[in-house]
Amino acid sequence: MAKQIWKPGNMLYPLPAVLVSCMRPGGRPNALTVAWAATVCSEPPMLSVSVRKERYSHDIIMETGEFVVNLTTKQMVHATDYCGVRSGRDVDKFKECGFHEEPSQVISVPGIKESPVNIECKVAEAKVLGSHTMFIANVVGVLVDEAYMDENGKFCLNDAGLIAYSHGAYRELGETAGTFGYSVRKK
Repeated sequence: MAKQIWKPGNMLYPLPAVLVSCMRPGGRPNALTVAWAATVCSEPPMLSVSVRKERYSHDIIMETGEFVVNLTTKQMVHATDYCGVRSGRDVDKFKECGFHEEPSQVISVPGIKESPVNIECKVAEAKVLGSHTMFIANVVGVLVDEAYMDENGKFCLNDAGLIAYSHGAYRELGETAGTFGYSVRKK
């Protein structure tokens, strides 16, 4: 099997398709679709989101230093796409998508109630790169939807119908192919 040589580019797929909510004090909340989101540290818990400088949400996050990463589901895929192609300068995305504000516990920015997980973040560093600014943030709070808790109190996130973004398409996560450590587990 032969491989073609392509010019350098971002081919790291799939990626989580998340909605990042942000808000200026006294303003209305906005939601931005981000596929460039990642865990960057587990202790302390930190993540990053990369946002184009011309996006409406970019300046809001720069000014406030706060945002919420909202995980997305199959039921949210239309709204997830909408929030990536419409600007909060022009439309109220919460209203247009039928989102409800989920009050945060630590920061002033609301999450999206329809999301199974809301990750509250405070910016630790804004790293200006080429086309994007990478916001490296401390995770300061997490809210999870009790609908995905089993009878033993275990959070069953994989039952939420999470979506990912892969090469121009939103994809529902599929069947389990393995679990952490299964390759070395004693049988």
